[in-house]
Amino acid sequence: MTDVSPEITIAPNADGSAPTAPVSRPGVRRMIMDVTKMRLNALVLLTTAVGYFLGRDGAAEFDWSRLGITLVGTGFAAASAAMLNQVIEQTRDAKMHRTRNRPIASGRLSAPLTLLVALALGYGGFAILSGWVGLIPGLLAVSNVVIYAAIYTPLKPITTTNTLFGAICGAIPPMIGWSAATGELEAGAWVLGGLLFVWQLPHFFALAWMYREDYRRGGHAMLPVLDPTGRITGQVMTSTAALLVPVGLTATLFGVAGWISAAACILFGIWFTLRCARFWRLPSDAAARSAFYASLAYLPLVLGVMVLDRGPVTPESWLRGGRAPVLTEVGIGTEVSKP
Repeated sequence: MTDVSPEITIAPNADGSAPTAPVSRPGVRRMIMDVTKMRLNALVLLTTAVGYFLGRDGAAEFDWSRLGITLVGTGFAAASAAMLNQVIEQTRDAKMHRTRNRPIASGRLSAPLTLLVALALGYGGFAILSGWVGLIPGLLAVSNVVIYAAIYTPLKPITTTNTLFGAICGAIPPMIGWSAATGELEAGAWVLGGLLFVWQLPHFFALAWMYREDYRRGGHAMLPVLDPTGRITGQVMTSTAALLVPVGLTATLFGVAGWISAAACILFGIWFTLRCARFWRLPSDAAARSAFYASLAYLPLVLGVMVLDRGPVTPESWLRGGRAPVLTEVGIGTEVSKP
């Protein structure tokens, strides 16, 4: 997932230089939260839980312990990715106002120690998910760590396509949740992953525009850094926000959610798109902030409606508890099994 976590922001001097006043040193609890990007990873756990809720068999008793183990394993993997990212980017983080107070960049935490803990957490997340939940969730989690730390992070100073790889990382958590509930990567898992992938693009570009000078200072090749007028950034934001409407409708098409969810995807998708179009028409920090806050509202609204309106849209499917029909062999023919 692209880095969208709020950081301690230290205002520069009028000439753009670093302030000379001493910076307060957060305590151990805050240091742990920062090095693991706990606030950002809360979104990872939320989307994992949504994937689990939407993928589960509605006719079966809800397995809270399985969900809990899934969240623990996913949380370990997410923390591992965040820590590896900061080990690799410690020099660039130190140049940026919004990240220079991170534990490693500020020198408050040892990079070698963080690396060891990160590797242990990554292995622990894989072991927990593979041993107690399933091999697919475990492989997805470790893949997320590899993509985030070994592909997305090194590409950030090289090419604007880094954002696409960051978006892949954000798309995987709901797929972990779905596969934890079902044991498979069914169509619904890809629907949720696609929605999260597309959503991150306008969401992150709005944030990157507001922090474009800081990203330039850190040497990151983000689109807003290379697009001083903001016109290309606005076009990408608007087109990807508009793409959320058809992508969201696939949740109804593939039986993940019902008609109310379809209506919500259309309504909230159009609203989010209009916010991005406002930035496209007249790029400014205020318009980017408006689009960013709209993105923060869009995701929980749409996912929340999906959870409440869970299941296929046919009455027969509702009677089956929101699961797709299962075909079983009878002689040389087939029939639809009854719950």
